[in-house]
Amino acid sequence: MFLCTQLKELDTDMAWFKRELKGIITTTEEKKEAPDGIWNKCPNCKKPLHYSEQVENQYVCHYCGFHLRIGSKEYFSVLFDNNEFTELFPALTSGDPLHFEDTKKYTDRLKETQKKTGLSDAIRAGVGKIDGQDIVIACMDFNFIGGSMGSVVGEKIARSIDYSIEHKVPFLMISKSGGARMMEAAFSLMQMAKTSAKLALLAQAKVPYISLLTDPTTGGVTASYAMLGDINIAEPGALIGFAGPRVIKETIKKDLPKGFQTAEFVQEHGFLDFIVDRREMKEKLASFIKMMAN
Repeated sequence: MFLCTQLKELDTDMAWFKRELKGIITTTEEKKEAPDGIWNKCPNCKKPLHYSEQVENQYVCHYCGFHLRIGSKEYFSVLFDNNEFTELFPALTSGDPLHFEDTKKYTDRLKETQKKTGLSDAIRAGVGKIDGQDIVIACMDFNFIGGSMGSVVGEKIARSIDYSIEHKVPFLMISKSGGARMMEAAFSLMQMAKTSAKLALLAQAKVPYISLLTDPTTGGVTASYAMLGDINIAEPGALIGFAGPRVIKETIKKDLPKGFQTAEFVQEHGFLDFIVDRREMKEKLASFIKMMAN
C-alpha cells in the first residue's frame, strides 16, 4: 500500500514532464513564437542580446563591446539628428551590361536581393544634420550582395560628392564591402577611378571628406575611396584590407602576425587616424566637422 502511494505521488510529480496535467498541455495552434529579430547572439561572447538593448547601446554588445554589423538604416538612426534626413538618388538600380549568369542570372539575383533587403543597391545616401551641422552621408549595406561595389555604388558616391560640392556640405562615406562586384567586371573596377577623381574635385573645393571604415572593408573599396579621407576612422576590430589573409599568406609563404588586418593593426601601421567606438561616433564626427570648418 505504501509503495503504491509513493508511485502515485511520483507519477503526479512527473506529470509536468509528461505534460499530462490540465493547464500544461499547449496545442500547436496556441504556441507563440518570438518574432524574428527580437533576439540576437553576440558573435564574440555568444551571449543573448535583446533588440531593445541593441538599439539602446547603438548595436554594440554591452557585455564585451563587440560592434555588431549593421546597415545604412541603423547607421542613419545613430548619426543623423532625430533620424531625420532626406534620401538622395533612391531610384538608381543596376543594369546587366554583360548579361552575366552563374548559378542564376544577374538580373534575377538583383530582383531577389532587392525584395529581400528592401534596398535598391548596396548603398544609400542621405543629407541631414549631425549635432546641428549639415552633412551628406553615403553608407554601404553588406546584406546587398556582400556590399559589393558596382556601377550604382560608384554613381551614388559621385552624385553625393557633386551635391556636397554644390552645397558646400561635408561628406561622410561609411564603407562596408567585400570589394568589386564580379557580375559587372570592368564596369565595377571603373568605379575606383571614378570615385577617386570625384574626391579630388571635393578636395579642390575645400569641402571636408571623412571616411569611416567598418567591418569588413576589403578589395577595391579599400584600394580607392575608403582610404582617401581627410580623416580616416574605423570601428574597433573591423576587418580592413585588400586581399584576404589566406591569399596573402599563400603569396608571401609566411605566417601572418597576430591581429593582421584588424583596425588596430592598420592604425598601428599608419593607415588610420582614429579608431572610434560607435557609441561615441556621433560626438567625434561633430567635433571633426567643426574643426575642419574652422
